[in-house]
Amino acid sequence: MTTTTAKTKKPKGKAPGPVWDWTAGHGPVTGALSATSGCLAVATTGAATGMPPGWALTIGTAGAIGHTITSLRDRLSARTVAMRAASWLLGAGWTTWAITTGPLTWAALGSLAALGAGIGTSARATLLREEARELEAIAAAERQVARELSAERRAIAAEWADRIHRVCGISVRILAIEQWPTNTGFTIDAELPPGGTTYERIAQYAPQLSADARLPHGCTATATAGIDQGRVLIDVTTVNVLAGEITYPTDYSPLSLHTGIPWGVRTDGREVLAYLREQCALVVGPTGSGKTNMAHTILAGFARTTDVLTWVIDLNAGSAGLPWVRPALDGGGSGGTVVRPGVDWLAADYDEAMLMLTAAVRIAKHRKTAYQDLMTQANTDLLPISDRIPQIMIVIDEGAEILASPDRALRSLAEKILEVIRIARAMGIRTVLTALGATGSVLGNLMIRREAKVRVALTGGEKEGMDLAKQFPGSRGLRVDQAPYKGAGFMATPESPAALFKSWRILPNQIRDIVHTTSDRHPTLDTLSAKAAGADYARRWDHGRTAWIRDHTPQPGTAPAPAAGLNLTALRTEQQPAPEPDDITRQFRDIVAQLDTPAPGRPSTRPDNGQGLNLSALRNSGAEGGEDTSARDAVLAILLAAGPEGTGASAITRALPPEHGTTRQTIVGWLRAWAEDGTAVRIGTGTKTRYVHHRHTPGT
Repeated sequence: MTTTTAKTKKPKGKAPGPVWDWTAGHGPVTGALSATSGCLAVATTGAATGMPPGWALTIGTAGAIGHTITSLRDRLSARTVAMRAASWLLGAGWTTWAITTGPLTWAALGSLAALGAGIGTSARATLLREEARELEAIAAAERQVARELSAERRAIAAEWADRIHRVCGISVRILAIEQWPTNTGFTIDAELPPGGTTYERIAQYAPQLSADARLPHGCTATATAGIDQGRVLIDVTTVNVLAGEITYPTDYSPLSLHTGIPWGVRTDGREVLAYLREQCALVVGPTGSGKTNMAHTILAGFARTTDVLTWVIDLNAGSAGLPWVRPALDGGGSGGTVVRPGVDWLAADYDEAMLMLTAAVRIAKHRKTAYQDLMTQANTDLLPISDRIPQIMIVIDEGAEILASPDRALRSLAEKILEVIRIARAMGIRTVLTALGATGSVLGNLMIRREAKVRVALTGGEKEGMDLAKQFPGSRGLRVDQAPYKGAGFMATPESPAALFKSWRILPNQIRDIVHTTSDRHPTLDTLSAKAAGADYARRWDHGRTAWIRDHTPQPGTAPAPAAGLNLTALRTEQQPAPEPDDITRQFRDIVAQLDTPAPGRPSTRPDNGQGLNLSALRNSGAEGGEDTSARDAVLAILLAAGPEGTGASAITRALPPEHGTTRQTIVGWLRAWAEDGTAVRIGTGTKTRYVHHRHTPGT
């Protein structure tokens, strides 16, 4: 019987002591003690009660037979089987003799002690031999596997050495072949021949090597730098892992900016990490390539970190950040807990984006001076990023297009983006830009090429606008047709060269789960930075600035707004008190009112619909035969307002509100008609022609 020290907390006031472990097995010593004490107990009881001595021998014989059967079934050695059977028989023989002669004599007790010592010694020796036998069997199996693997690797090495010589014209010596744990390929470690041959010589023949090896579509043979400049590593993918959909992992454990954030998997099944403490990122993908899903994958990684605050700019109605905000706005979590948004700030229009970028610039400049002592203590010129001073990652959907846009407003926004990229690296503000294509207009900015060292190209099989050589300069053998699947493409970081990878597929319910799971993990902006950001940051979730998120459906009982046109009071169901008109409005109304008073002998030019403008909203189908006369009335009002000097068709066209949509030719026709019926008087000819309302002519 063995004893173990108790691990549970003892009641207060009681001294700790040994605890019996009834589940522990017997060793050589405890087994011998158990056997001898059992024999002594049976012999003593049998002698006192007059038990027939043959019973003990019968029980011992049955035990020896049973242990022999179980030992053979467990494939134990013959020595172990003999030791166990002999122990039962010797114990049964001593018990039979002790019942007959008396177990409490010195002869009986001495022989029992000798028997126990013998059993213990034999058990110990047998156990050691059995362990050695088992280890030898395991080693033999491993040697067999190694021989088989070695034979397979030798065949692969010979095959690829011949292939490299045939395709690339280089004789290499293959040192090792490592099979990937995912069984999707292997890595060849080869030594380059003397004479200055570099690994790029093999890298440029990657497509030819893949074709010569008859690799499946989506599989490649990619050469990268080895342990030194005279070695080369060739990653050979034998199973196409890019075609299928790989769901985002359900492990939402905490991440850190300093340890890397996973953005997907390589063809060998390893996660590819993005280190963004000093780097910006550029994600390129045409429509249908999975770029939006990739953006959500990036936001998921940021949400899991404990030292990153995420700001999102998406001028397309904020669609990239809405799934990360809605779970917090829809209500709290289980038990009434407060759920924080998955992103710290969301900008869906130009004005909000300018507020965000301006605040980022202020934060960066303030951190430069406010944290000088902290950087001195840490002996670094980079702001120490932690959960107390988090890094700000600004994800800008289609941000590369903003930088290349000729629009004046977007150019000012682009200048702010470039300013953030230029001044905020050391102070912990970086950007992730997305783009629809790897074109010269997108990659033409030197700042983007220099700072965005983490680059992703989701091809989706699209060849137009996907210049991989421009996005991954120095990388050879990259072709769009190697990754014709949604969510598949190429990714390069300063730590790993451009290579195939697959972005995870993240589902809406996973986004919701991540927001709830990581709600209490998000850091808060440090006090000094929040002070520099000011009210623009502090009030970012005010109802007035987020109403576009909540008020996306009309309330019951309210009339929908007109799809287009003027906001006419004639169409409103709820009348609001009209404000007092100013002088200009009052003068305009007086002029319009005069139009309702026809000159002597002349009919009115507009139907009588009461006071005010002749609005089409109030006109019945019979007015003017169903014709819309609002434009003509507006032209007549402009003519009357011109006074005695009069005006021309061109001037009226320029003064006419654009909603009327009337051409100059139409206005000329109206003026001529009014000149014929006496409503207006024509003065001059040709380009000097002008018209004067009859009220301003002499005798009127």
